[in-house]
Amino acid sequence: HLQESESENKLDGETASDSESKSEFGGSLPVPTSDDTPEVLNRALSNLSSRWKNWWVRGILTLAMITFFFIIIYLGPMVLMMIVMCVQIKCFHEIITIGYNVYHSYDLPWFRTLSWYFLLCVNYFFYGETVTDYFFTLVQREEPLRILSKYHRFISFALYLTGFCMFVLSLVKKHYRLQFYMFGWTHVTLLIVVTQSHLIIHNLFEGMIWFIVPISCVICNDIMAYMFGFFFGRTPLIKLSPKKTWEGFIGGFFATVLFGLLLSYVMSGYRCFTCPVEFNNDTNSFTVDCEPSELFQLQEYNIPLVLQSVVGWKTLRMYPFQIHSIALSTFASLIGPFGGFFASGFKRAFKIKDFANTIPGHGGIMDRFDCQYLMATFVNVYIASFIRGPNPSKLIQQFLTLRPDQQLHIFNTLKAHLVDKANLSL
Repeated sequence: HLQESESENKLDGETASDSESKSEFGGSLPVPTSDDTPEVLNRALSNLSSRWKNWWVRGILTLAMITFFFIIIYLGPMVLMMIVMCVQIKCFHEIITIGYNVYHSYDLPWFRTLSWYFLLCVNYFFYGETVTDYFFTLVQREEPLRILSKYHRFISFALYLTGFCMFVLSLVKKHYRLQFYMFGWTHVTLLIVVTQSHLIIHNLFEGMIWFIVPISCVICNDIMAYMFGFFFGRTPLIKLSPKKTWEGFIGGFFATVLFGLLLSYVMSGYRCFTCPVEFNNDTNSFTVDCEPSELFQLQEYNIPLVLQSVVGWKTLRMYPFQIHSIALSTFASLIGPFGGFFASGFKRAFKIKDFANTIPGHGGIMDRFDCQYLMATFVNVYIASFIRGPNPSKLIQQFLTLRPDQQLHIFNTLKAHLVDKANLSL
């Protein structure tokens, strides 16, 4: 994590269970000591101390990643969905590789093949559910897609069942326990990585603002907590990450809430960010265009009397989404870092510095997404609990796919209901 500027020379002492694991599986991964910083940066920063060199390396690579983030946002939601899938696959690879090396699973039959097969099965299930839910008209229009959609869950179960039988058939003497360890490792990884990455895609289809603002808040908190901790940090925050400080934690919180309010104000004025992704039958393309909902229309709010004397205003014009952004940025600042603490505990358990060395100065892709996955789950739950309501357009789309007699039955039922409610006169 950005706040944790250097790996420690000493890790926590081993517990009894650690010793048992070492004796059974042959030890844990060694802490990598090689410098993965690009040579051009090493030469340019050779005169700096290790502390400031690390600061510059992280800063430069962070700016590069932010630039890449802006580029993929510009390319649109469908490209973003593909990027999320690529990140998911890379995170899965990093965690599976750790298990493969830690437990010395080199001789296990079919372990890697089955791990990737289960990843394929789970992705087929989730992407099929997503396509059917968000692009129902497209699925109903194309015959092959309609058939796949109709039997989607049965096909998904059959695929998984095939992998399950392959695993049972691959069991061999003297490796039973290890094989079941790795079976569990694979499924926990699927739960953490794949499930939550699809929640990111669901958030994206609700409107790019639900994707960009939460991710940006986590990035902002990561950077600002590191900055405050680097310059002002004195008080350790948690033993799992000794380099993290209370000063960084608190400073990151206030900076992130302010950043969330400003970013939400800017993005709420653009339909391309606020409208959900939909399939347009007339143009045969995916569109992001709609009449903005009340969340993204400026409203006037009365300022509490206590604050009126301080700010000098009686009312304030802002988007309702900005109020929700306070909840998102607060979670990103106060709860989101626990995703990083969880990852730190995981790495300590297996005596590794990073999940991989994909990004110099930052570690692996999973090192950068440990908080993002937790944030994605919160956003999805938040939308379902406080934002999303019945979608009339989706109901009409499903209604039109029914047989005429079924449509007539629903019409008569609805008419009778409205008459009983005295909302319709005959």
